[in-house]
Amino acid sequence: MNAMIASRIRFAHTTVTAALVFVGLIGAMGARAAAQVSNYMIGAQDVLTISVFDEPSLSGKYAVELDGSLAFPLVGRMKAAGLSLRDFESDLRTRLAAGYFRNPQVNVAIEQYRSQRVFVVGAVKVPGTYALTGDMSLIEVLAKAGSTTDGAGDEVMLIRGHGRAAATLPESGTADDIVRVSLKELQGGPAAARNLALNDGDTVYVPRAQVVYVFGQVKNPGSYPVQSDTTILQVLSLAGGVLPTGAMNRLQVIRVVDGAKKELKVKLTEGVNPGDTIIVPERFF
Repeated sequence: MNAMIASRIRFAHTTVTAALVFVGLIGAMGARAAAQVSNYMIGAQDVLTISVFDEPSLSGKYAVELDGSLAFPLVGRMKAAGLSLRDFESDLRTRLAAGYFRNPQVNVAIEQYRSQRVFVVGAVKVPGTYALTGDMSLIEVLAKAGSTTDGAGDEVMLIRGHGRAAATLPESGTADDIVRVSLKELQGGPAAARNLALNDGDTVYVPRAQVVYVFGQVKNPGSYPVQSDTTILQVLSLAGGVLPTGAMNRLQVIRVVDGAKKELKVKLTEGVNPGDTIIVPERFF
């Protein structure tokens, strides 16, 4: 009986400890999110929610105009664009304290993010323009775009925009502008890849996968997307498998090498090259 009681006490202690750890993690995540929003740099066309404690007539939503300023009661027009939320909050508090209120309590938050944005194009489910909120990461914006499609390649290209206001495809950027990250790293690789921060004007480009072609005695002839490590056997599986009438011992792979088509003899475990054509001939008997 004493052993059972001791076991229950240990279980309760473990449960309480796990709960405290979980609460701590939630608190840390909330603190990180709050810090990200506080560090957000206000831009033109953002809409701010400004609250002044015990002064409902001053509290409300204020849009930052194209010149980067906004008009606030009592203090007039003041600069907003280029300041963090906390810096703007501090400036407004100082202005209100200069002859209007004693120790005013001011809180500023983002109502609508309109000034900073990133572009997501290519093989994603919902391509488009997305508001850049806080320290948004590469994996977060891909999640907002509905993740990659089945026809996506095995890497993501981040093209730094340096504040440009339109999507820029890789051909127009330099090597220093482009960061390549594999999808495997994003899904479960190093934290540095998953937490790669985005900047205003960045373009996230997900190229479509390269394809190979399968013809002959397979269930579903056609073209199939492949990754860099896809094997011939895996491609045949994508094509529904080889029919009983297929001659596996005479399988042909046609590949373009130095601009010329060549017929190669390969093993089923070998990798394919983009543009390969795999032909499964019919058996003689």
